[in-house]
Amino acid sequence: MSQVQLTHEQLKAYEGRPTGTAGVGKDLVNEPMIRHWCEAVGDANPAYRGPDAIAPPAMLQAWTMGGLSGHTDRSGAYGELSALLDGAGYTSIVATDCEQEYLRPLRPGDRITFDAVIESVSERKTTKLGTGHFITTRMDIRANGEPAGTHRFRVLKYAPAVRDPKTAERTRAQARTQARTQGQAQGQAQGQGQGQARTQAPQQSDVADQKPQAAQQPRARRPRPVVNRDNAGFWEGVAGHRLLIQRCTECRTLRFPWLPGCNGCGSAEWDTVEANGAGTVFSYVVMHHPSFPAFAAPEHVGDAPGPYAVGLIELAEGVRIVSNVVGVPADKVRIGMPVRLVFLRVDEELELPVFRAEEGGEG
Repeated sequence: MSQVQLTHEQLKAYEGRPTGTAGVGKDLVNEPMIRHWCEAVGDANPAYRGPDAIAPPAMLQAWTMGGLSGHTDRSGAYGELSALLDGAGYTSIVATDCEQEYLRPLRPGDRITFDAVIESVSERKTTKLGTGHFITTRMDIRANGEPAGTHRFRVLKYAPAVRDPKTAERTRAQARTQARTQGQAQGQAQGQGQGQARTQAPQQSDVADQKPQAAQQPRARRPRPVVNRDNAGFWEGVAGHRLLIQRCTECRTLRFPWLPGCNGCGSAEWDTVEANGAGTVFSYVVMHHPSFPAFAAPEHVGDAPGPYAVGLIELAEGVRIVSNVVGVPADKVRIGMPVRLVFLRVDEELELPVFRAEEGGEG
């Protein structure tokens, strides 16, 4: 999408417009949230516990957040500005930084209120990510009616920089070629284990055919992955039974999941390397409830959801990916378990990379 030059007056008209007025924090400042914060960041400062505890100053914004249900008292000014920039071609967004000023300590029992405003919209700027405008919002925060601090949050709304045409075309051509030619070879290399994984769905259908009542219900379908311009190459690789990892062509850093730029050096140039398929379980959870039939463990009969394991897999190349661990009962998955990449067809349209426990690796 081509960029449209917005006038200085168009953007400056949004400065000073409120994005939230007389907002109220959903919870009083409280000890459990302070404790959870300190445990998450590893902060053992004794000032944050005990009868005279204060909240960590960096929690200032946390007390204003709306949670999953959000806030209902926000104005449309920020949405209008975002829509204007979207229409001008600045469709991407990245948070760049925040600034906080602390005026008084927050203590358990304080009631937090706040107002927010669009403080500034920059002139057009060019960065490594692309060209766009910086938007700064300012939130003035009060505790029991007294000024407690100020939180400024800045984002860049931008049009991504055009990658070098030769590099972009080479990456696209590589992905197309791999998708056409690698499927059969990859299946043979992974042997019988992958073959079993890829045939699970038909086996489940065979079992369901023996139960007329179950066959009357359509099989639950997994949500479709969101494919966009930043990760399309990854899903093209999956279609060819290849797990592709991005590699920065400037500093050679590997990254996963796929991103438009390197978080090491900031370069937008990259190529890919193929994971060899070996990995270990770095961490995992076993899902018991709520039950989602679409995520039924492949070894289960029919659509019985049952427990299933979701693992954070550390690949041999050093990056990590979240996926299912299959091939063993969920309660047998263990940290450090060796696993091997396989591709599991979950329905007639969707195939996903999952990880099968290596023989002898059960906990």
